[in-house]
Amino acid sequence: MAKEIPTPSSPSMTARLGAEVFGTFLLVGGVIGTAYFSSSNTGILGPALAVGLAVLAGAYAVGHISGAHFNPAVTIGAAVAGRFAWKDAPAYIVAQFVGGLLATSMLALIGAFGPSGSLASAQEGGFFSTGWDALSPDGYGFVAVVVAELVLTAVLVIVILGVTDDRAFAGFAPLAIGMTLTVLHLVAIPVSNASFNPARSLATAVYGGPDALLQLWAFLIVPVVGAIVGAAIYRGVFAGKR
Repeated sequence: MAKEIPTPSSPSMTARLGAEVFGTFLLVGGVIGTAYFSSSNTGILGPALAVGLAVLAGAYAVGHISGAHFNPAVTIGAAVAGRFAWKDAPAYIVAQFVGGLLATSMLALIGAFGPSGSLASAQEGGFFSTGWDALSPDGYGFVAVVVAELVLTAVLVIVILGVTDDRAFAGFAPLAIGMTLTVLHLVAIPVSNASFNPARSLATAVYGGPDALLQLWAFLIVPVVGAIVGAAIYRGVFAGKR
């Protein structure tokens, strides 16, 4: 997430929102597409690497335009930390939800024209939705999922705020954020299917069936709470005097 510097030559809001749609499409399409089409061969390592590489590529491609949030929780965390204007947050969040839904809609369309039963099988399994109990890959319960999503989202936001701080080494933020997401997904995929991102969770839940939709509320709320906690920790502990 590149730090915004408002100048007369800053990108238009249309360009910024387009960049957020594109980046979220790339993130969600990369991780869920890998889980859908490749994870039978790669295990959890494939989706974990895919999300890190997707964010790395997206941040380098459009980070200079929108800041490369690609995640409503990151947008809210950045606003809490004073790094992003609250007035722009609703538009960013809508763009991120649109990008995620476009990605899973594309994957569902591919599956519909794939081998017989491909899409139906994915949907019966929840379409890679986040969740607990039956929707958790290893059967973790609600409390474990909430703790994982809250704490790991807070960690993600702390890393993002740290590597985009004007005191940080320039040029390495996308790499650090992508690597962090890979590590966090390796931890959380067995627990919750790894979200940290309400746009990703909504995008899969709409194709995941009634159980996924019933559990969606937690993945719209908990990552945002985690982001707020992470932003508060960064401001209170790491930001220092300005």
